[in-house]
Amino acid sequence: MPLKEIKPAKRTENITYAVRDIVVVANEVARTGKQMLYLNIGDPNLFDWEPPKHLIEETYKAMKKNYNGYAPSSGIKQAIEAIEKEAEKKGIKNVQDIFVTTGASEAIDICLTALVNEGENVLTPTPGYPLYTAIQSKLQTMENPYYLDENNGWQPNIDDIKNKINEKTRAIILINPNNPTGANSSPGTLKQIIELALEHNLVIFSDEIYDKLLMDGKKHTSIASLNSDVPVITFGGLSKNYMVPGFRIGWGIVSGDKTILKNYIEAINKLLRARLSANHPEQYAIAPALLGDQSHLEIAMKKLTSRRNLTVEMMNAVPGISCVEPEGAFYAFPSLHNVNNDAHWATELIKEKGVVIVPGSGFGQVPGTNHFRIVFLPPEEILEKAYKAIAEFHERYVEKFVNAEIR
Repeated sequence: MPLKEIKPAKRTENITYAVRDIVVVANEVARTGKQMLYLNIGDPNLFDWEPPKHLIEETYKAMKKNYNGYAPSSGIKQAIEAIEKEAEKKGIKNVQDIFVTTGASEAIDICLTALVNEGENVLTPTPGYPLYTAIQSKLQTMENPYYLDENNGWQPNIDDIKNKINEKTRAIILINPNNPTGANSSPGTLKQIIELALEHNLVIFSDEIYDKLLMDGKKHTSIASLNSDVPVITFGGLSKNYMVPGFRIGWGIVSGDKTILKNYIEAINKLLRARLSANHPEQYAIAPALLGDQSHLEIAMKKLTSRRNLTVEMMNAVPGISCVEPEGAFYAFPSLHNVNNDAHWATELIKEKGVVIVPGSGFGQVPGTNHFRIVFLPPEEILEKAYKAIAEFHERYVEKFVNAEIR
């Protein structure tokens, strides 16, 4: 009997991840011998960044002590206590639960899985990190994007959120600072989101993985700190602030009214127990990271600010491209004003110049607009070379594909 095709589950059909998907094109071009300039993945360790040494030392000590077996499902005691102190510093009160996960990505996946049923929806920032839409596709939930306002520094559009809430809406996702725009949500915006969550009985998922990476003296406000009753899960981790994305260590902090959260917290913990535990020895880096020397952040922000400034200046100097100045993280999200297909633009850029960025369509955007995401982690000489290449390419692209169509 001949073998039959093994068909994948339908829930995988709409899963995409633009940050990695674009690498398929880049790898094909790299095989031709072209020099590549990668501005697509937010991994500091690919460039001139290193984690604080005491994190590495504590992890190594844990391995030497043979803390290499399973950890408690919610995380080791000293890590939980350190995250609790971090929550206090952020002003988060009424904390009901804390758990450590394999990166913030697992925390997000578990919390969405424990909340949302098939056919329900979650308000998701657009543009936003594509993990959220990938997980929702897996869960077979309905898409419900809300837009960020480019004309208002990429702040969440409160009116759009109001218009998108319906009887099937279970939660509002907030990425603050935002990936891919680098926007830092204002306290006024956050208070309006809280009002909507309370009015409609929604959970707020607040992804704050970049909360210590803010430029120009800007301050980060954790949305959970503004109201102790609203149900909030605040996501954090070591990956970005402490430059160890390969450690895969993240966490969730559940806060709000205990009486309405009790069953949901138990559902989260069922999933935590089922997957056993997060990486064990790396959890011993959490306390020294959060409670120890933070001097690496001052150095990091000087470098990031300089690279951000170069990015904004050079992108805004290109005719047909404009770039809102990011306030946090290490991303910029320039707009392509005279391009009607950013995915095609990005592919042609890679082929011609070897500059790897991610098209804005991979993060979602207001219909009729086109963007691309830049990661400005590389050294300035690499960024300058890449930006000059983008400027040269864009002029030729417009002449070849846009002006030619008009003629």
